[in-house]
Amino acid sequence: MTRPISPYLVPGFYDRELARGRHRDIVGGRWDETGEAQMRVLLEAGLQPHHRLLDIGCGSLRLGCKAVPYLDPGNYWGTDQSADLMQRGYELELAEKDRLSPGQLIEDAGFAYPAIPDSIDFAIAWGVFTHLPAHFLAGALSRLRARFPALQTALVTVFLAPEGAGATRQRDGVVTHPDRPPYHITPEAMQDMAQAAGFTAEARADRLPRGQVLFILR
Repeated sequence: MTRPISPYLVPGFYDRELARGRHRDIVGGRWDETGEAQMRVLLEAGLQPHHRLLDIGCGSLRLGCKAVPYLDPGNYWGTDQSADLMQRGYELELAEKDRLSPGQLIEDAGFAYPAIPDSIDFAIAWGVFTHLPAHFLAGALSRLRARFPALQTALVTVFLAPEGAGATRQRDGVVTHPDRPPYHITPEAMQDMAQAAGFTAEARADRLPRGQVLFILR
């Protein structure tokens, strides 16, 4: 049997997990800890209420339920491959629904960013490309740079390992792999992909949930 490139691409995955009430677990659990970390790094990177934020792979709005009250109304946009997951988060987690139209949660399995306004200032992809092979990240970054001319900053988390490393235990205990999920890449590969897309990339030394490494792209 061929191993799926991502557990999220297994047929019926979202239907089964949502039926079990696991909309928080689908996005990795650690709901409050991770959402607070996401909001903290955005604020440190300069996010202000007037900015327009794109949350790539927003899932059940772990970040959205914190960012929407902070941003000016209508300034949060989210994408995910599962519309049902986003809708569940909107219904159960978002307190201030008058600040966000559900039409700003866009189903997007291919990182094409359809129907998102060109005026996006900030973007974040947290724990998204840890579940996909590196060519998905390269394509997503290239399209991000091309689609949003006003983009100031993008925040991306990945797992890192040295060149040639096999299974690697990250500092938070997660074991990552070069060829199956969760995936790691080399620091050099991250820099090369960012540069090819037209970004400069700076790695942050923060200890993030799961041992991920945060890159700030400008």
